[in-house]
Amino acid sequence: MRAGSPRLLREINDRAAIEALLRNGPLTRAELEGIIGLSKPATAQLLTRLETEGTVLRNGLRGGGRGPRAQLWTVNGALAHVAAVDLTPDTIDIAIADISGTTLTEHRAPMPKTDVLEAFHSAITKTAAQAGLTPDALHHVVVGSPGAVDPATGRLNYAPHMPGWENKNIPEELEALLDTSVTVENDVNLVALEEMIAGRAIGVKDFVLLWPADAVGAAVVVNGVLLRGATGGAGEIDALQVPDHAHADTGTERTGSRYGDLLDSTAIARLARAHGVSARTGRSAVEKALSEGPAGREFLVDLARRIATGVANVIAVVDPELVLLSGEVAQAGGTTLADLVAAELRHLVVPRTPVQLALVTGKPVRSGALHSALSVVREQVFGLPAATTEPFRGPQRDERAAPTSPSAR
Repeated sequence: MRAGSPRLLREINDRAAIEALLRNGPLTRAELEGIIGLSKPATAQLLTRLETEGTVLRNGLRGGGRGPRAQLWTVNGALAHVAAVDLTPDTIDIAIADISGTTLTEHRAPMPKTDVLEAFHSAITKTAAQAGLTPDALHHVVVGSPGAVDPATGRLNYAPHMPGWENKNIPEELEALLDTSVTVENDVNLVALEEMIAGRAIGVKDFVLLWPADAVGAAVVVNGVLLRGATGGAGEIDALQVPDHAHADTGTERTGSRYGDLLDSTAIARLARAHGVSARTGRSAVEKALSEGPAGREFLVDLARRIATGVANVIAVVDPELVLLSGEVAQAGGTTLADLVAAELRHLVVPRTPVQLALVTGKPVRSGALHSALSVVREQVFGLPAATTEPFRGPQRDERAAPTSPSAR
């Protein structure tokens, strides 16, 4: 055996143990032994070594049965902290977690139309303080935003509805503001990432995720990797010019309309009223239509025609395994809307791509941002491989290095 091999093997085993603890939560020595395949003495030595280094901690006892209770082990969450941010034109929604993935605190605040950097800094500072931290104690921050950051300039493109953020190198300015490393990623891309980790796209290599709502967004995943494009604009289909295939006349330009203008809340509510379904918002219109009989059904079919007309262009090029519909309008329509979209697509494209609802609901953008941030920091601290979907990051400063576990050196 070559010199140095025992050390390499030890590092591999240490990382396997850390990964198992991160994935499964607190484990006993016997449970960890079964997962990573080491002997009882080797696993005990591994845990002692990682405890001495401060990488793992004892975390209570597991009881049950008549035998003695077993010691539980967990990753030391205090090794690093991350922030996940869902940024919209109106709000900023923040979560701070430790490296184990435990959420320490959450905070939601309004976003003004001006002085956006100051408001962003204030919200992050307040959230960090709730967790007993300062912004510069965060080892990485991931921000999910509409539009896309151009990797060449750092500017936010395709997001005219984000006033105050234009003409800025956003990753660079946020890094200077917070004194820590920052990633800015498209919000729908983060939803797709979350579906790959904890949703309907687990194990799916090629899929398209569509968010039909105000400022329509899409994410394209090819061979398990997010497709971003040369300027970060892959999936920005809101401005795509498409004909309106809805049978009801709502005054749209039949020969070519902005895709996003056909699927914003106002347009969906107007389409519903044309079918005799009265509602103030797109979401409420879709919810109401499900119990409105033939009129509601015809409205949903028309809505499916609009959705399918845009997404068909992506399917014809990518030929994905799956199309996922996400967001409140899609969730309101449920499997009924997904099935109607699939039926309409059969009239428009050759591939017979299944259409399903995204599984992750609640705060999918922020959840995706959290998983992205954890992926970055776990690579830095533990040497664990980063996700292949890791977002574009701003310039990295050498002096701002994350703490490194001795076992990862």
